Amino acid sequence: MIASVHDVYEGRAAAERQPELIYAAHFSLHSPPFTITPDTRFFFAHESFQIALNTLMVALRTGEGFTKVVGEVGTGKTLLCRRFLSLLEGNYVTAYIPNPYLEPKTLLFAIADEFGVPYSHDITQHQILRSISDFLLKTYDRYRCAAVICLDEAHAMPAETLEALRLLSNLETQRHKLLQIVLFGQPELDQRLNSPAVRQLKQRISFSCRLGPLDVPGVATYVAHRMRIAGYDGSELFSNDALRLLHKGSAGTPRLVNILGHKAMLSAYGEGAMRITAKHVQMAINDTESAVTFRTEVRRMKYVSVALGTLLASAGALIGQ
Repeated sequence: MIASVHDVYEGRAAAERQPELIYAAHFSLHSPPFTITPDTRFFFAHESFQIALNTLMVALRTGEGFTKVVGEVGTGKTLLCRRFLSLLEGNYVTAYIPNPYLEPKTLLFAIADEFGVPYSHDITQHQILRSISDFLLKTYDRYRCAAVICLDEAHAMPAETLEALRLLSNLETQRHKLLQIVLFGQPELDQRLNSPAVRQLKQRISFSCRLGPLDVPGVATYVAHRMRIAGYDGSELFSNDALRLLHKGSAGTPRLVNILGHKAMLSAYGEGAMRITAKHVQMAINDTESAVTFRTEVRRMKYVSVALGTLLASAGALIGQ
């Protein structure tokens, strides 16, 4: 008997090394629809995403120095960042810093690496800053536009590194900024920016936006979009009740929608079912610690006492064939 959904993964991994595709043939998919990897193919421009993307493009074209995007965990900040960078490809010189929890000098090294600016190992902070400045001047002379730095997880940046970033943004000609900086972070970023130590940086943020959760229709459209990109071309796979419960269990957070959607499909596959019902979504919720739980919903449904792993016993049998 299968103890948990993770055992299903392990069995498939040993056989094919592609555990995420366990139900691909069953649902006629060519790729996993609910991967939590920020894959820009699956970018879904729901309202707050589109507003944020439009804001980023406007800020870029107006030449503002700092732009801020804030969102709760799992709302898609990294995916938005990568989508934004993909739109700039070929027209702007860009740098992406996924982990800015760095000392000021180390951050400058990371930026230099991204821009391809050479430096020696014994270079001073002043010298590396000068090298980056020279590069940005040459970039502007060639492309007539500022370079762009996107910093993910910016809420984790130390205060002294935020200040170094502000000083870096001072690089400009008499009329134009040489560098535009976009900060992506959790709501804690707002708290960090309220500190007196970085008040000068906060004053330089000309545009800011916040990513919000999906509503019920948004979850339905989001799921349909991802299924279509993954290759599904049949009738609606998730029932209306399943979609409503998926919204409740995820609170509209895209990452949780992905996790619960994947587990619901996995449990349907284990039963040999061709449609995802509320039962499958509830099993996914029961198996996910970060899901939103609803006690009244749990009391109402007869099947909630059955563990997801037990109901996937048939999936284990299928894998073993």
